[in-house]
Amino acid sequence: MSSGKALSRFHQQINVPGRRLIYHIPLKFVQKSATGSGGRAVNQELPLVPFIDFLLCLVLFLLASFSASGELPIDKNVKLPNALHAVDMIEAPMVAVSGTQILVDGIPAGSTRAIMDANRMQKIEELSEILRNKKELWTQIKPGTPFPGNVILQVDKRVPALVVKSVFQTAAFAGYPAVSFMVGKMGGGEGGGE
Repeated sequence: MSSGKALSRFHQQINVPGRRLIYHIPLKFVQKSATGSGGRAVNQELPLVPFIDFLLCLVLFLLASFSASGELPIDKNVKLPNALHAVDMIEAPMVAVSGTQILVDGIPAGSTRAIMDANRMQKIEELSEILRNKKELWTQIKPGTPFPGNVILQVDKRVPALVVKSVFQTAAFAGYPAVSFMVGKMGGGEGGGE
């Protein structure tokens, strides 16, 4: 019979749950605050801990993604030549030559097919025009300052010398006599390749 007493507790009436906490206290101001019908609090607090966590994560992300040496992302298909002695990047237009495409700061500036078909050095008109426009813009932004004439060539190892010479000569004729080549660092750790 002891099992019958244990089951008797399950035969109680089931009531719909509701607010029970501090509901039966006769004081009106306690009932208002317990049921949520009281007025808003005058002083609200800001949740500062999550905000500080967010700012900390943001600062750490920016520090991790920032490059003080001015490194630029390189296309994974481009294999740069290696050099023992290299300097950090300078601020200048970047002319990328890979396969049959020529880009200036990521904007298409011509094709290498005409040079390959002619089998001789020639001026690349689109490249020359874009570089001249960049030079004019620079002189408008910084009047009275002599134009440095720097340009960086990012050339794939597999690009023929004829194309490299044509791009080099076009940049020089467009007013960029100081041509630098982007290379990977050999030995000593960072950069480099095979």
